[in-house]
Amino acid sequence: MLRQVQDAPALPLSHAGTFRERAAETLVSVCIANWNCREMLRACLVSLLEQEQGVALEVIVVDNASVDGAADMVAAEFPDVVLVRNRENVGFSKANNQAARLARGNYLFFLNNDTEVPPHALVEFVEYAEANPDVSMIGPRLLGADGVPQISYRTKPTLGALFHRISLLRWTRLFRPAYYRYRRETFDPRAVRPVEVLMGAAVFLPRSAFERSGCWDERYRFGGEDLDLSTQAGRHGDVVFFSAVEILHYGRVSSRANIGFSQPNVAIGYVHYFRKAGVGRGALFAYKLLVTIDTPVQLVEKSLQTAVRYFTGRRDKAKKSWLTVQGLWKFLRSELPRFWMA
Repeated sequence: MLRQVQDAPALPLSHAGTFRERAAETLVSVCIANWNCREMLRACLVSLLEQEQGVALEVIVVDNASVDGAADMVAAEFPDVVLVRNRENVGFSKANNQAARLARGNYLFFLNNDTEVPPHALVEFVEYAEANPDVSMIGPRLLGADGVPQISYRTKPTLGALFHRISLLRWTRLFRPAYYRYRRETFDPRAVRPVEVLMGAAVFLPRSAFERSGCWDERYRFGGEDLDLSTQAGRHGDVVFFSAVEILHYGRVSSRANIGFSQPNVAIGYVHYFRKAGVGRGALFAYKLLVTIDTPVQLVEKSLQTAVRYFTGRRDKAKKSWLTVQGLWKFLRSELPRFWMA
């Protein structure tokens, strides 16, 4: 039976049982925040609902005012999915919290819309979680469309690591070691081990652990929220990379398609994260100043790169560079005040 909700109620998660009868047979609630990417979302839902997962599950899709018909597709083709239609794009964190408030499962599986889940993945998560009750959060090995493992966990970022991304400083190579440690130095795609940060494309938590962690911090609209949730979950138990489960993740499809929204919010998300992590005002001011000065430099650099790639016949790469230009321009034109206020 189709269940649709218009802007889910903003009740605390701990009150979920007071407004919705909890179904004992539902073990895992899959929560998907969606913004456009209709075809990717369809493939994701097919992978969950038309393959055996080994557990009783429900799927909740919170649609952030998509304009490509994604919500209508869910309503027409997947009547068993709980569908929330938001009137505006409320961001990744808030949409996930809306889904969690409606969830009935003992476990919550937060999943990107650009993923596909293989058979029996959910039962493997459940079995590992029940055998390891001290674990707060579990993440799978992410595979790209080419079958190559993606970076599925990282260390926590430092300001030094992000300084390396600033073109005015990158040439010095002073911060290159910090950036390398953050991005990929410790990644082992075959491991099952505690880690600092799991990629937010697919994370599995016991409901109790999610509530203890304070849920998704809604100050993050898009970018940085997985850093925050991993940090908060890690205060109460291990955050574990579980390579026994592999999930296909196309990666950055939605963010590239909506670059004017995603790129500025990633920059703002890092500021939220560093402030919450205790970075001092002086250091944050220096970071904001450097990013502000550097953005026009990157805008010129990426514009030239776009032109060179286009006129040398590398049209696909030129498109990617042009998307970056659009994101940088949106950041300079309208998002700098919010960046400085973060």
